[in-house]
Amino acid sequence: MHLVQPDGGDRPEPPAVGPYSAREIEAMQRTVINLFDRWGVSDVAAATILGDMAPKTFRRWKQGHYGRVDRDLADRLSHLIGIHKGLRMIYAEPARGYAWMQRPNADLDGLSPVALLLRGGMADLVRLRRYLDSARGGW
Repeated sequence: MHLVQPDGGDRPEPPAVGPYSAREIEAMQRTVINLFDRWGVSDVAAATILGDMAPKTFRRWKQGHYGRVDRDLADRLSHLIGIHKGLRMIYAEPARGYAWMQRPNADLDGLSPVALLLRGGMADLVRLRRYLDSARGGW
């Protein structure tokens, strides 16, 4: 199978990473780029949240050049999408969920959700996802 590049060329599909197919990973990358835009996350902050990748790498993603993804990064992408899903289930109006990501929260040590994620740890992503799951009654 081949994937079409933004320049119109094609390349072989990269291998799966853990439980994620190459197509799922690229879909998660596209989705997270859009989420960060809606959450007001800068390219530098996005690179930190994604595990301290180079901001230049994230900017290439925004141009459609995704490159390789390891298991840690694939899991981070999955948690970010889970956070988005939780917000969509809690807030009927998407804009309210996007704005919530920037508001300080006593349950998150007084940090905004974005500030929590900027600590850069996988545990912070998991913590926020579980918090939202519990808030919507998912656990």
